[in-house]
Amino acid sequence: MLNPDGVYLGNYRCSLMGFDLNRHWQDPSPWAHPTLHAVKQLIVQMNQDPKVSLEFYIDVHAHSTMMNGFMYGNVFEEEERVQRQAVFPRLLCQNAPDFSLSSTSFNRDVVKAGTGRRFLGGLLDDTSYCYTLEVSFYGYLTTGSTTPVPYTEDSYMKLGRNVARTFLDYYKLNNLTDENKLTTHNSGDAVPAGRQGNNAGNGKNQNGERSERRFQGVREY
Repeated sequence: MLNPDGVYLGNYRCSLMGFDLNRHWQDPSPWAHPTLHAVKQLIVQMNQDPKVSLEFYIDVHAHSTMMNGFMYGNVFEEEERVQRQAVFPRLLCQNAPDFSLSSTSFNRDVVKAGTGRRFLGGLLDDTSYCYTLEVSFYGYLTTGSTTPVPYTEDSYMKLGRNVARTFLDYYKLNNLTDENKLTTHNSGDAVPAGRQGNNAGNGKNQNGERSERRFQGVREY
């Protein structure tokens, strides 16, 4: 929670001093943006520690105009890195009926250069994945429906749980849960939720090599 003073006053974007904190990651001030400055220092220290594998950064925001939950990711020159970055949103789409893959996009807009997702995407190495998870202030549409479902506190928390489940899918740690059910794709297809993997927790296959997953369909611009 990087904006406690602003939120306490009822702001949903700006800090107490009127700064949009998600535009100052490049050079945060310890005086004007103290929370940002401290978190950036922590991430830089973790990234320099050979004992730490910093694989995911997810910044969570509310969106005032769009529906559903969706993600923003980064654009890279290496096609293989772009494809690997698409894996997590695709898995989340399978777990969360209110997550929109069609609204998920990868970009490198100049105006977003000061966001955490953009800055850390350039700072961290190619084994790290940086996203912004946006969730509508209002509601979401499920597949095949034209009637919006208003978000509630419970449905926001359910999306959070589905993000956690997606990490289990990503690292093939589903055996840690008691759920031996099927998870349903938004398209209506079903996949087993009880898969187990080797080298759990590092995203690698049984040969110690990082698994290569290729997906299409996420917009890039």
